[in-house]
Amino acid sequence: MDIRISKESEVPLRHQVAEQIVALIATQKLKAGTPMPSVRELARRLKIHHNTVSHVYKNLARRAWLERRGNRLAVRAPDELARLKRAEDLDHLINAVIRVAREGGHSLQALRERVRERLLAQPPDHILVVEQEPGLRQLLEEEIRRVLRWPVRGCSQEELRSNKGAAIGALVVAPQYSIAYVDASLPKDRPAIGMTFCAADEQVNVVRKLREPSVVAVVSVSSVFLKTARGLLGLPSNGAIRFASISYHWKNPPLSGRPIWFSAIRLPPSK
Repeated sequence: MDIRISKESEVPLRHQVAEQIVALIATQKLKAGTPMPSVRELARRLKIHHNTVSHVYKNLARRAWLERRGNRLAVRAPDELARLKRAEDLDHLINAVIRVAREGGHSLQALRERVRERLLAQPPDHILVVEQEPGLRQLLEEEIRRVLRWPVRGCSQEELRSNKGAAIGALVVAPQYSIAYVDASLPKDRPAIGMTFCAADEQVNVVRKLREPSVVAVVSVSSVFLKTARGLLGLPSNGAIRFASISYHWKNPPLSGRPIWFSAIRLPPSK
């Protein structure tokens, strides 16, 4: 588990550690079910106080990124069928589905009929992005719209829960870490499709290797994206960091009238 911290940074250590763990889970570098190091073990690795790690773990458990399994914390599984994702090909997937169906008390006849119904169902006519944070939801909508050229809409989990009709005729997509919560508001025959975020290793490494006085600006409509970026990028090895955030209104479509947040990182001269 690659976590790098800077004790000279203005970003609190608990924030640095927490947001880097979130990034590792969101990009699936930490897989569902992966056990986390003990509090004292991670504190020893990072050379920080164990109370800091304890605070991080409690925070991530409260935010549903981690769950307790026995005496250890582990990365929360997105849903009860997570083991199906380990299927190597279509035959393995079918075999896994049959096993799960039998374990649930369903007959093979019922499984066959239900699968036939699903295969005959009409395809959706638009994509619905379900994400809690408005800025991140807007980014996902725009990226999907540009790539697939399909009608794309968006809503929060609460909006979907209060208006289940929002999913009618929709192919529902959501970040992998929230699939279980989204599926709870959807018909069983139309589960959501999970999205995995790309890692930003190349960009992060460029920033971490800077040795000359530099200014790095991160621009996004998403406060969550900036929060994660602040935890990832606020780790120079040669001094302290300063952050400044301002709001800006984009004057061109598709983000007209939407706030854009700038987060600036200032690196001091190398010694």
